[in-house]
Amino acid sequence: MPPHTGYTSLSTEDSDDIDAASTLAPSIKSTKSSISPKPTLPIYYGEGPFDPPSSDSGSEEEEEELLTKAPGSPSYAELGHPNGKPNQRQRPNGIRYLLTSIISLILLSCLIGIIAAHTYSGSNTYLRNSNKGFKKITMDALWNGTFYAPRVSVEWVAEAGDGVFSVEKGSKILLIDLKSNTTKDLVDRKDIKDEQGNMVLFNNGDWSLSPDGEWLLVKADYQKQWRHSSFGNYYIHSLTTHTTHPITPPTHPPTTSYASWSPSSQAASLVFIQSNDLYYLPSALPNTSPIRITQTGNATRFNGVPDWVYEEEVFSSDFAVWWAPGGDKVVYLEFDETDVPEFTFPIYNPTNDAHTVNPYTSSVTMRYPKPGYPNPIVNVHLVGLPTSPTSTEFTDVELGWQDRKPRNDSVIMEVAWVNENELIVKEVNRNADDGRVVYFDFSSRNGVQEVQGKVTRKLGKDGEEGDEGWIESNQNIHPIPSLNAYLDVLPTKQGFNHIALFSPPDSGEPKWITQGEWEVVGGVKGVDEEKGLVYFESTKQSSVERHLYSASLSTSPQEPTWITKSYVSGTGTESILQDGEVIEQGYFSTDFSPQAGFHVLSYLGPGVPWQKVLSTNDSDWEYILNMNEALANVTREYESPTVVHGSITIDGYDLNTIEFRPPSPKFDDSGRTKYAVLFHVYGGPASQTVDTIWRRGWDDYLVCELGYVVVVVDGRGTGYKGRKLRNPVKGNLGFWEGRDQVEAAR
Repeated sequence: MPPHTGYTSLSTEDSDDIDAASTLAPSIKSTKSSISPKPTLPIYYGEGPFDPPSSDSGSEEEEEELLTKAPGSPSYAELGHPNGKPNQRQRPNGIRYLLTSIISLILLSCLIGIIAAHTYSGSNTYLRNSNKGFKKITMDALWNGTFYAPRVSVEWVAEAGDGVFSVEKGSKILLIDLKSNTTKDLVDRKDIKDEQGNMVLFNNGDWSLSPDGEWLLVKADYQKQWRHSSFGNYYIHSLTTHTTHPITPPTHPPTTSYASWSPSSQAASLVFIQSNDLYYLPSALPNTSPIRITQTGNATRFNGVPDWVYEEEVFSSDFAVWWAPGGDKVVYLEFDETDVPEFTFPIYNPTNDAHTVNPYTSSVTMRYPKPGYPNPIVNVHLVGLPTSPTSTEFTDVELGWQDRKPRNDSVIMEVAWVNENELIVKEVNRNADDGRVVYFDFSSRNGVQEVQGKVTRKLGKDGEEGDEGWIESNQNIHPIPSLNAYLDVLPTKQGFNHIALFSPPDSGEPKWITQGEWEVVGGVKGVDEEKGLVYFESTKQSSVERHLYSASLSTSPQEPTWITKSYVSGTGTESILQDGEVIEQGYFSTDFSPQAGFHVLSYLGPGVPWQKVLSTNDSDWEYILNMNEALANVTREYESPTVVHGSITIDGYDLNTIEFRPPSPKFDDSGRTKYAVLFHVYGGPASQTVDTIWRRGWDDYLVCELGYVVVVVDGRGTGYKGRKLRNPVKGNLGFWEGRDQVEAAR
């Protein structure tokens, strides 16, 4: 905890000053369609008549006449019918009429049954009725912020204690302490000035507090690179003396890509990456000289930061250096993409101003490993840092292990410290169908140039996955120091991702914390070591929903506790009709405080989103961040689609579906009216398009304004229903995805 005091009473009004980021999502409802005879009414689409491209403009009666009259047949007049028409037939007697009706009903019932059996399976079909609003969803409403759903981003400040997060208020950064229900000023931006006396300008969130609570590290002159990476000039600000100094002399453009405090509160030291080389700063005090750890950084050699393909496809982050918990050593990755071919592509409107028109493109050249061409070569290094602020001596050794993949076929998928001296590294081959988990113990290292690890787990067809599918690229290891163990998410023998405990860390046998024909999503959300509980999100209720659960670390697999159950019948949720019964749905995401004492609960749908901070120790305690009442009121004024959730079985695979229909009573569910149908298609590996998130977008405009029907099908290869559904597309991308859409349309 920081030594500073000066907290004042906390008011929930402070949450109005929290910076909000938007998220969009759908709320929708309906009645089942039925099968009826061929339409006889005119078809209207939007404001005027609609003629399907395959339809003739003539009437149905004329079509039937043409069908019954063979080419070259004599006309009615030639056959002697008066007025050119055949004589009317006599009415059938009552018994014949009754028998004909009964047979027709039986045949129609069979037809309905056959069609229903090949479309939505009844156990999974449920309806959400559309809003009763009268306003039309226009393109202007979609783009002018009418349906904007503000979302508060809570930044937990672990260094200030569990349950403390930051907010921006004017030029000040405040800390809100949920335990004590107080708030205090952390820093005033006006006090952070460079050596010339100018304010150091930095974005919200581009700062971090040192573990001792005395220093603030800020990133100024932000310059974006790729999706996650950027450059900046870093400054250290003293919260005691209110003085500021750069960690290295600023450059323009900036060349520092990452900086991170040591996790130890013993000394405010940090590591940073400049020009692709790793540096160590032993102290936050002014005039401290950084120690250069690596010497090889250049345009194609990276130390401690990923190249583009690792940033984008493996880590989804901007760093590749990891502190040991004690702060006396780090592990980093060394990347060499010299042999990766260059790829040049055009960038349109290459200006910083979106409103400035530039008629010419600019070109960007990057190292891009296409299939069959070289990947970057990656090595794992351990650095023993200087033992005192005045020392400059360090060690840098390469880590190795038995049966390591050839460097040109190796992908380092995860690196994680599980305690002070024990490390886990995951390696897979480029095809991601064979891999291993390697354990390192550095407690008895004797200065050798290469430290050998021990393979404790095998991945792939002959390992934990046990099938022909991909080893999924995730970073889910969560250390449990009190148990000398770690948690990981891996597939069970049935192919569903679940949480397992490995104790001790060099164990290869998982102790399952969760099990069942559902999946844990997004890894471990939080761990309360005192209570022995792990928190996670899962698809246990439905693969199109997300709910929060907890499970015990000390018992064998048991029914997890459903934490969000009480919220699916609360404010902002929607009633669903399933097989005649009312049920509730919910799609939640969570963000836990460092010690899992609190969490942000974000309800994302199917109703209008809202956010609260909840306590894991007191079920009656809550701190409201945003209930979106204004959005809820606006939404009620507009039409919304009727949504039919269901599933369709193709080749034995159960595929989730959504059908967006025009609002009732506009939609004719008798089957007499024809509607244009559009398929909204994605289907990327392990993705999901069919869900219960609230959103308003292009599909809603097509359905409500133009009267289209929009269908979404998550075909083979998509996620959250087990490896059986995800695996078929491996080695055959694009085939099953398209086929499933076509089969669903039939």
